[in-house]
Amino acid sequence: MDQTVSRPPMETAAPSAIGPRAYGAVNWLGLWTLCLRETRRFWKVGMQTLFAPVVSSLLMLFVFKLALPQNGATSPGGVAFETFLAPGIVMMAVLTNAFANTSSSVIIAKVQGNAVDFLMPPLSPLELTIGFLSGAVTRGVLVGIVTYAVIFALQIAPFQIANALALVYYSVVASLFMGAIGLIGGIWADKFDHMAAVQNFVVMPLTMLSGTFYPISRLGEPFHTISHFNPFFHLIDGFRYGFTGHAEGDLMLGALYTLALTTALCVTCWAMFRSGYKLKA
Repeated sequence: MDQTVSRPPMETAAPSAIGPRAYGAVNWLGLWTLCLRETRRFWKVGMQTLFAPVVSSLLMLFVFKLALPQNGATSPGGVAFETFLAPGIVMMAVLTNAFANTSSSVIIAKVQGNAVDFLMPPLSPLELTIGFLSGAVTRGVLVGIVTYAVIFALQIAPFQIANALALVYYSVVASLFMGAIGLIGGIWADKFDHMAAVQNFVVMPLTMLSGTFYPISRLGEPFHTISHFNPFFHLIDGFRYGFTGHAEGDLMLGALYTLALTTALCVTCWAMFRSGYKLKA
């Protein structure tokens, strides 16, 4: 007589913690860790990343103030020239530091061969994009706040806040804009020389020719018209409006133009992470 041997039911394997995540799920812990990493990375060298840009901005403002004749010259909107100049210098510090944060983070990781630190964890392309850009926004906004606070405390330029919403909007959008450019450049570059080329031949010329140190109304044609296609002009002009209450360009058009460009750049960052361009063998 055959005996039927009963077998215990097979256990269902628990889902692996490192396996594929459910569609649409967000790795909040991983995202927060990457955001914290990008913030602590520049915070550890705060004298170099936060206070050094402030010193550079103050020296630049001092030089322009001493070089210009003290004859009560005014700028568009009837404001004193140093009042016109100071917001432009603050925004330039925001732009350059947001760019430096993402570009240096990625290119250093690639050159040192530790890009695997953020490629191996279960982070989606969107989470990687948000994590890196969060560091750029944090650094850019902090540099802007500290620079403004020092200028205000030392009374180097008499300016006050005319529109706080414009200041917040353009600070964040400018940081995202330059952070995305730095992220794209960092992914594309194979060595530090490539990033220096982007900085010297793309970022710096567009920043210097954006009306930071002069009203673009002084430019003749066709350069006056061409300046309105420069996104740096609209970012600086909108930020300056937040302090002086006067803008040289169309504020609504500039806000939409810079927002569209920033969105396109952020989508490009996401697409580069998704494809693994120059990041995965």
